[in-house]
Parts: sequence; structure tokens; C-alpha cells
Amino acid sequence: MNEPQDVVDLVVVGAGPAGMAAAVTALDGGLRVVLVDAGSAPGGQFWRHPPDHACEALPTDDLHHDLRTYRALRAALAAHVRTGRLTLLLDHPVWTTARAADGFTVHAVDRRRPPEERAVVLRAPALLVATGAYDRQLPFPGWDLPGVLTAGGLQSLLKGGGVVAGRRVVLGGTGPFLLPVAAALAARGAEVVAVCEAAAPSAWLRHPAPLLRNPAKWAEAAGYAGTLARHRIPVRTRTGIVGAEGEGRVAVVRTAALDADGAPLPGTERRIEADTVGVGWGFVPQLDLLLTLGCDLADAGDGTMAAAVDTGQRTTVPGLYAAGETCGVGGAALALSEGRVAAVSVLTDLAAPGRPGL
Repeated sequence: MNEPQDVVDLVVVGAGPAGMAAAVTALDGGLRVVLVDAGSAPGGQFWRHPPDHACEALPTDDLHHDLRTYRALRAALAAHVRTGRLTLLLDHPVWTTARAADGFTVHAVDRRRPPEERAVVLRAPALLVATGAYDRQLPFPGWDLPGVLTAGGLQSLLKGGGVVAGRRVVLGGTGPFLLPVAAALAARGAEVVAVCEAAAPSAWLRHPAPLLRNPAKWAEAAGYAGTLARHRIPVRTRTGIVGAEGEGRVAVVRTAALDADGAPLPGTERRIEADTVGVGWGFVPQLDLLLTLGCDLADAGDGTMAAAVDTGQRTTVPGLYAAGETCGVGGAALALSEGRVAAVSVLTDLAAPGRPGL
């Protein structure tokens, strides 16, 4: 890791798949780049790892996909750090951004040496936001008890620190993300008592085209199904978590069958002893930095809003680009592609007449 340069061409906020791919592409094109992230290692949520000094003690390779691409991007970033063209700022959460006469100002906090904190201000003519997404949540009685987490939070603890949050776990919500979380928890020794999927199996068959175009996802799902079967984890469809109870922390989870509108059916409630609950209803694009800059939004098609971008990942604010889940949740492969496309646009725009030359 190195200190911010006085003059850079591009600041990339977010070191997940989109941000890493964008930074490498921009650096390969000759730009001077700052890549800033709140995490202690590049990778974002998809490739979240323990800090580099702890990786050998906390092996997490079995929790990841496409590590070949991740390692190639890490190697490329390290090479550019050595040349001095890349400033990699980890443990630097960005709390706001602003437009400036010559581009953008990015305000971050240096938290590399806790409890010390230091304000950091970055400036560049181009800004690329790749801050990903976060778990969508729906409240229920007891959701604020200790031991109730998001499904993404459970996975972050596993990937980032090898931490299994509880001994008896109930997962609930909807979407395929519940399956890898359940499989990972079981593989690390937790007893996953139930996976409560609110949707009916038929819901997945109403839009078969995306599934048919991604045969690798079928194989991935089959792997999770095998893990769940080996650990005898029941998947209860059309079932939701309707409450959590406990003194000081969760001790009992209440579930119920759901009707076609998602309402609990009377007389179907069950009580399950558990010390941990993980809930996730899909993901919501992280838009706070883009909103402060006046970026237009668009309907993401799943009940959320996302950054409005053109085919080159340009937002409606000149000099501002977005890639990855900020533009709609589509998975790591799409995020990688969008990151590369956005970087090509930055290279093109900065070389345009009237803009600083490369």
C-alpha cells in the first residue's frame, strides 16, 4: 500500500470485481489511478478475504469462485503499485464525494492504524464508482435482537475472518444467495436447521431464459444442493421467518407457510430453537456516493433503483462512471465486464480534445 499521489487521472471507489477490473484496465492504458476501498484486502464481498497477513492462518479458498481471475487481478494491481502508477488505499472508507472545478473530490478516512483515524482527500478529473450492493431487509418482530444478521453479513464473517456466527442457524428470505451461505456455514461446522425460501419453486421457472443462458449456474446450484443434502439441511419453500424471540439474544425463530401474496397462513407457524438467524431478500445497489453527485437513476427491474449509465458505463454527470452492482445486480462476471468497459470509456474521454492528455 502507498500514499495518495498529488496528481492522478482516475479515482476508483470500490475494490470488488468491477473496481479491480476497471483499475487494471485504466492502468494498462497508461492512467495514474487511486483505488480506494473500506476493506482490508481487495475483492469486495464476492472475493472477500482475510487481511493478507492472516490468509495462511485462515484459508478460505473453498468459499470462492473464479480465484484464477482474482489472483490475476491482484498480481496486476501489485505490479502497478511497484511502478508507482497505482495508489492502493485499503481500510479507507469513503464517506462522501463532491464535484470540483477540475473534476471530483473524494473524502475518505484512513483507518489502517486503529484507533487512529486520519482524513484523506483525493482529487481527479474522473471518478468511477463501483461500490456494489447490500442486503435488502424486511423487518419482523425481533429482527433487532443480537444474533439476527443479514445473509451477506454471515458470509462476510466467514470469508473475511473464518468466523462462524452461531451453532444453530436458520436462514430466510428469497433468492439463490441463501444456498451458498447455507453450504458454507454447514461446511464450517454450523448446524443449519432450515433454509426458508419465501418463493415457490415454480417462480424460478417463469423466466427460464437467464438460467438456460448460464449452464455454469446449474452446476453451481447442483453443488450447493449436494452440500445441503449431505448435511441434511431442509429447504422449506413458500415459508418465511415471521419472528425471533430471546432474552439478550435470539433463542427461538418463528416460521410460517406463506400464501401467494406472501402473507403468513394461519395455523402453520413453527418454533425452531436457534442462536443465529440470517435473512436476505436480494440486494440493493449502493448509491449513496452517486446520489450526492446528482447522478440520474433508472429502474433496475427488480423493485430497486440503479445508476443510469450509457453503453460505456458513463453516468449522466460528465466525468463520472459507474460499474458493477451499482448499475443493477447481475453477478461477478457482469461486474468484471462493466468495470473494463467503464475504464475504456475513461481512457477515451480523457484523451478527447479539450481534456487532459494521457
